[in-house]
Amino acid sequence: MIVFPNAKINIGLQVVDERPDGYHELQTVFYPIPLYDALEVVDGQQFNIFETGLSIPSGSGNICKKVYSVLADEFDLPPVHIHLHKTIPMGAGLGGGSADAAFLIKLLNEYFDLGMSVVRMQDVARTLGADCAFFIENRPAYATGRGDRFEALDLDLCSYSIVIIKPDIHISTAEAFSRVDVNKEGRSLRKDIGAPIEDWHQLIVNDFEVGIFDRYPMIRSIKDQLYQAGAIYVSMSGTGSAVFGIFEKGVILPDLANRYELWYC
Repeated sequence: MIVFPNAKINIGLQVVDERPDGYHELQTVFYPIPLYDALEVVDGQQFNIFETGLSIPSGSGNICKKVYSVLADEFDLPPVHIHLHKTIPMGAGLGGGSADAAFLIKLLNEYFDLGMSVVRMQDVARTLGADCAFFIENRPAYATGRGDRFEALDLDLCSYSIVIIKPDIHISTAEAFSRVDVNKEGRSLRKDIGAPIEDWHQLIVNDFEVGIFDRYPMIRSIKDQLYQAGAIYVSMSGTGSAVFGIFEKGVILPDLANRYELWYC
């Protein structure tokens, strides 16, 4: 059985408070995009993971091992062979590792007929990463808490073109949070996301951009270049380093494609 975990972008990412558990209270909008990994599970004599595609220094299969371990302990699963082919870059703010984990939860649930509900699968996913639970339902959502509490959102960008650019910079979550400030000024992303898209650049911000741009000016430059190319809204996704631009019509950006990893969605 094979599935295709997709990436996501964050439209707005606001850090609005500190939590007693040491995490931060966030507001963000998750939007799934058509940039895919491939994940296959077949019967095996012993458990193993085979990884192909993008080279991931820390081993992206680790989170898949955690998923299998959690579910194997609860449901006494037999061994399987997992093949993970990576296309979504890591350290980019695109949720690739979280998507792999969530899709593996759903795949194993179906493969072994475990009978887990959506809520149960989301609970398992929350133990693996803050944005992991989003990919269980995998539809546009306004998220709060650590980014793991969702409200369905009527948001459709299918008539627009989205360009993703990933510089050769890997940003860890820990580094990103060490550079961000809490902002309690009473902003409402839930309200602002309903504004016309051409007004988003005046309303919707990613709070991580200030600290990351200071440390990595190249990422700021990419944002500027996407606006110069005609994008109506540009933002760093998540904690970076990928930047996306929303265009009213399809575009080809050969100059940027020659300098950076670039995807047209």
